[in-house]
Amino acid sequence: MWNRTQQRIAKKKSYTAKRNHTQQRNEREKSYQIWKEVVEEVAVGSDLPIYQIHTNMADIPTSDGLKDSSLYSNGSLEAVNSLVVCFGEMLIDFVPSVSGVSLAEAPDFQKAPGGAPANVAVGISRLGGSSAFIGKVGDDEFGRMLADILKKNKVNNSGMRFDQNARTALAFVTLRADGEREFMFFRNPSADMLLHESELDVNLIKQASIFHYGSISLIEEPCKSTHLAAMALAKQSGSILSYDVNLRLPLWPSEDAAREGIMSIWDQADVIKVSEDEITFLTGGDDPYDDKVVLDKLFHPNLKLLLKFKGRVPGVKVKSVDTTGAGDAFVGGILSILASDTNLYKDEKRLRDALLFANACGALTVTKKGAIPAMPTREEVHKILKHE
Repeated sequence: MWNRTQQRIAKKKSYTAKRNHTQQRNEREKSYQIWKEVVEEVAVGSDLPIYQIHTNMADIPTSDGLKDSSLYSNGSLEAVNSLVVCFGEMLIDFVPSVSGVSLAEAPDFQKAPGGAPANVAVGISRLGGSSAFIGKVGDDEFGRMLADILKKNKVNNSGMRFDQNARTALAFVTLRADGEREFMFFRNPSADMLLHESELDVNLIKQASIFHYGSISLIEEPCKSTHLAAMALAKQSGSILSYDVNLRLPLWPSEDAAREGIMSIWDQADVIKVSEDEITFLTGGDDPYDDKVVLDKLFHPNLKLLLKFKGRVPGVKVKSVDTTGAGDAFVGGILSILASDTNLYKDEKRLRDALLFANACGALTVTKKGAIPAMPTREEVHKILKHE
């Protein structure tokens, strides 16, 4: 009798577990189906990626609950007052003076400030938004130059720290004739890897409407622990967490380490920017166009925006000189708008307008060398959109 009772209890537990699993699966599928795919068919560069935005519309309010203000006012982007804090690396990019050659074939190089989080911070500021950068550089001429560049671009650099025992990171970047970018990094170790939690500007992080970061700061300690602490503080303070995968395999110890490190904080982000190649890498070779891949391996219920490279389309002709920073310019464009309207992802019309604006930011960036020097102003973006 006792054995039969135990068997019934075990069967009941098994049935309950299966039912709960099925319910969770159904809820995920229902939530995913509510996601509205917004693919902007207006490109602003013949060779630029168009971006696909998956939006979690599950809690979209009625029309009465939406803001009456539009993205544009008299042809201009509305004033952005909310602070976007960008955390991570800032470095010097060395870009060949001619395009379409390998690093070894380049006759000479031009130096330019870079680093994805810093690029986004400058991109937002150039567009009239409010941004700050938190990170570490060497207490050297390059490091001081980078701090000064942020200041000149009206980016709050009070969160920058300077290391007397490590140099500012250097990166050599080129766009080869086959269209692939080639990187060579000098960081053994560089100052950005050595930021400690005790050096964080806590008050600055608490002010952030959006806290933006990448994955490079997850590679080495002590910066990894500092990154996680900053994220936790921002989340606790009510910030939107924005995550740029920014996969740079040469910097990671192995592919497995990169995949594990990048995915370790995936579920905490509200906004994620990821490319098709990065989706394939993170999912172990799966098709980035397969919605089931996104649902099963990349989707999480709290995700508000998933920004994904989505093919190539014709558009306004721009001469591509250097693609470095194009994705960062796009992210800067989106975040500058999201910071002033955190319900942007709930309104398809405003989201489409924001996507168009951000795509123009990316297009303009490829027309100049370097990332930060190429970030467009709001006026430049409106000018190219008028010709669209």
